[in-house]
Amino acid sequence: MRKPLGAALLALAIAGAGAAPAAAADVDTAQSFGKGGDTNSVTSVVRDTVNSATESLGQVLNPKAKAKAVNFAGTVSLSNCSGSVVRFPASEDNDPALVMSNGHCLETGMPGPGEVVVDRASSRTFGLLNASGNKVATLRASKIAYGTMTDTDVSIYQLTTTYGQIKSSYGINALTVADSHPTAGTAITVASGYWKRLYSCNIDGFAYRLKEGDWTFKDSVRYTSACNTIGGTSGSPVIDQATNKVVAVNNTGNEDGQRCTVNNPCEVDESGNVTVRQGINYAQQTYQIPACFGVDNKLDLSASGCVLPKP
Repeated sequence: MRKPLGAALLALAIAGAGAAPAAAADVDTAQSFGKGGDTNSVTSVVRDTVNSATESLGQVLNPKAKAKAVNFAGTVSLSNCSGSVVRFPASEDNDPALVMSNGHCLETGMPGPGEVVVDRASSRTFGLLNASGNKVATLRASKIAYGTMTDTDVSIYQLTTTYGQIKSSYGINALTVADSHPTAGTAITVASGYWKRLYSCNIDGFAYRLKEGDWTFKDSVRYTSACNTIGGTSGSPVIDQATNKVVAVNNTGNEDGQRCTVNNPCEVDESGNVTVRQGINYAQQTYQIPACFGVDNKLDLSASGCVLPKP
C-alpha cells in the first residue's frame, strides 16, 4: 500500500535519523568539508528529508526525470560518505577489488595541502549495495592504497576480496573508471550509496582551479543545477549515462555564496579571476587514475602517464 506524503515524510525522517552509523572520528572528519555526512545536525536531517520526499514525488509525477540505465549496483555506503567498487580497463577478476571515495572521507582525517597517503593499513568496512539500493554485503579494506586532497579529492581502498569473489557471491560487478577526459554536456548520474539517492544532470563545464579553504583542485567537473547533492554524497561515483562508466567522484559545492571558504569553493580561471556560484556542486575527474595502477591493481605512481600527486 502506498503511504500518504505525510506518512512518507515521517518514514523518511526516521530512516534519515538512523542512516548515519555512529563512528565519531569518521563523521567529525567529513562533516566539516565538502559533501560528507552531517549526521549531528537536526537541520540537515530535516532538510535532506524534505529534499528526498520532494524528489520522490517529482519522480512519480515525471517518471522520465531520472536515467533508467544507472542504478546502485556496485556503490557502497561508508560511515560518513558514499563510494563505489571500481576497476580499471586493465583490471582482472582475480585482482583485489578497490573502493573509491573522497580524500576528505578518510578515517585518518583530511590530508593537508600537499599530503599524500599511500599504502596505509586499514580495516574500514563498506556496505555493498545492489541495483535497488539494498545492502547485500559488508566489504572490508586491507589498506588505503591512495588518498589525497591535493589537485584532486580522492581515496582508494584495497579490499580483502577480489572482483571475482564479489561477483560470484553477490552477483555485482565493479564500476569501470573511464580513462579519457569527459566532455561538457555529458548526461551524468551521481549515485549516493550513503543516502541511496540518484542525482541526474549534465556536465556544465570545468573549473580550471577550484579553491576551497586551504585546498586547490584542478580541472574540476561543474554540474548543472539539477544535481543538488547534499551532505553524505561525498565520494559518490559520477556515472556517464551513455557508457555507465565512472568519469568523476563527487566532492563539494558552494552552499552559502561565500568566496573560497570551506563548503564554499570558488572557481579561479587561468588569469586569476574568481567566480562564485552559490548552489552549484562539483566533482573531481578520475580519468587520470587508471594509469597509476598496474598488474594486480598495484599502485605505481612512477608509471608512464601517471600524474597523481606523489608523497
